[in-house]
Amino acid sequence: MAHVRAMCAGISLLAERIGNPVNVDAHQVVSQRAGYRGFRRQGSTSANGSCRLVPGDVAWLAVSLPRRTDLDLLPAAVGSRAGDDPWEAVRRAARRLSAPTLVEQAQLVGIAAAQLAAPDKSSGAAPFRMVPLGSAAQHQRGKPLVVIDFSALWAGPLCARVLGATGASVIKVEDPSRPDAARVGDPRMFRMLHTGHRIVQSSFSTDEGVRRVRQLVEAADVVVESSRPRALAQLGLSPEKFLSERPGRTWVSITGYGRSGARANYVAFGDDAAVSGGLVGWSGSRPVFCADAVADPLSGLFAAIGSLFSIAVGGGLLIDVSMSGACAFVCRGPACPAPHGVERDAAGGWYACHAGERQLVVPPVRVPT
Repeated sequence: MAHVRAMCAGISLLAERIGNPVNVDAHQVVSQRAGYRGFRRQGSTSANGSCRLVPGDVAWLAVSLPRRTDLDLLPAAVGSRAGDDPWEAVRRAARRLSAPTLVEQAQLVGIAAAQLAAPDKSSGAAPFRMVPLGSAAQHQRGKPLVVIDFSALWAGPLCARVLGATGASVIKVEDPSRPDAARVGDPRMFRMLHTGHRIVQSSFSTDEGVRRVRQLVEAADVVVESSRPRALAQLGLSPEKFLSERPGRTWVSITGYGRSGARANYVAFGDDAAVSGGLVGWSGSRPVFCADAVADPLSGLFAAIGSLFSIAVGGGLLIDVSMSGACAFVCRGPACPAPHGVERDAAGGWYACHAGERQLVVPPVRVPT
């Protein structure tokens, strides 16, 4: 949370340089979806129930099955029939296959899976890369930016929401055949993140729809997207082309593992990406999910601060955000020597206590192992 508070402070400072001041509540941004949905801790099952931690041969694994298509593809990933209990099929496969093999087979068919990484406290890698692909042009303070938001769910829309709060005009672009899943799954979050934004639906599979999308992008100063690199390239859109065509632009890309490398096209959701970055809690010797899809708000905040920095220095930058990398980054730092106790006060409230600070938490619950 120290990293999150620092990011929120940085967002406020940068936002004031380019437009309206923006105040982001660090605790709220991490926990607001759980509050909206009434989620509670479930140990090795994610707060929304779509991801689980299972023991593998050399490491714990996180597998996400949030979509109906994931259940249809599961037999191909685990090499056997799933039966009535898909999670038992995952556990059997984890006992039979090596952890890297199971992750690779799952990702090959489009199922989000990751191996729990040990936090690397010595690494100096950043949670996002800033890649110069265009030229800079000083942003005129008070002139509204035009932001095209191709992203969905939580991380990208959070970044777009921050940009909109600075005074930018945000246009969310959706293919009507593949609408943002948050519309149904998290309607309150969807409204909160997109209120005040213009929403344009345009087919990505017709010539007219693609022409309209390209026209919107041509007029934009910032693009925010969370698709795998090849997706928008099929429409003739790329950060290289966008940033080179006009000075001062910014392209924000949020992916599970970054735009380059062996895992560039891997699927990721907020819970399994956090596990890949080593961001978990521990209950004895068992890892547990430490927050609701925590890679989403973390990478959304990193994308926001990266995009605001790019705008402040004149643009021309690709902000390449890795959800896994964002989580690995917040794991790093010196170990905290102070105890983290959970106490109950006289009024019956439960508090996490640390170094003289108290944070109200939901009551402890016993979860099945």
